Amino acid sequence: MSLPRVLTVAGSDSGGGAGIQADLKTMLALDVHGMSVITTVTAQNSLGVQSAWELPVEAVRAQYRSVVDDIGVQAVKTGMLASVELVEAVAELIGGTDAPAVVDPVGVSKHGDSLLAASALDSVRTKLLPVATVATPNLDEVAQLTGVHVESEEGLRGAAAAVLAYGPRWVLIKGGHLPGDAVDLLTDGSEEHWLRAPRHDNRHTHGTGCTLASAIASQLAKGQTVPEAVAAAKEYVTGAIAAGFALGDGIGPVDHGWAFRTGGPGV
Repeated sequence: MSLPRVLTVAGSDSGGGAGIQADLKTMLALDVHGMSVITTVTAQNSLGVQSAWELPVEAVRAQYRSVVDDIGVQAVKTGMLASVELVEAVAELIGGTDAPAVVDPVGVSKHGDSLLAASALDSVRTKLLPVATVATPNLDEVAQLTGVHVESEEGLRGAAAAVLAYGPRWVLIKGGHLPGDAVDLLTDGSEEHWLRAPRHDNRHTHGTGCTLASAIASQLAKGQTVPEAVAAAKEYVTGAIAAGFALGDGIGPVDHGWAFRTGGPGV
């Protein structure tokens, strides 16, 4: 039996908590075959990103074509795309691939390090978001992309409308930075799905966004609808946050393997 195949196009996190490493761990936990296109190599640990080296566009294209043309994909997920050139190349590749695409418009790391050049914002808006099946911005990324600042749960609708105006089929506005329960809004502009989970008192949440987007892509690759995939991914990432653990001297990662030990989603 062939496993569903999911391709992540993202940066490498040498500390193993986010980026390509988090994506592949998530895909393994959710019983799909993960594949990767590395866009940037970072020197990164629990304290932040110390250095980053962007790969040439031709190296990114070659990785993508190598996987898609031979193995094929049932879903694609994007993460760190540092420059205009990378954003536009990846948008073009995704636009020519017959598979759902989950776009995590990564702008800033958990530690506040910039992961996207300011000059690339317009390309994200006009090239990348229009080819997204689901876009998954957090509130900082919403503000960066649209200028909309959300201060309360009621503001999530306005944020969603502002992102949808750029063309993704669905948007998941992640309200994790708001006080209270962890509330997200999934909408395509006509139907709404509010996803609510208890907030866990755990500072070790490095890789949350990467993990959620990869979980959504994994469930889409299995044939789930967007609302089904997002609900299942939310359940998985909530468990991963609850089990997040200390690593190094800073912010530790979520636990991608929590479900293996508890018989949770995907096992």
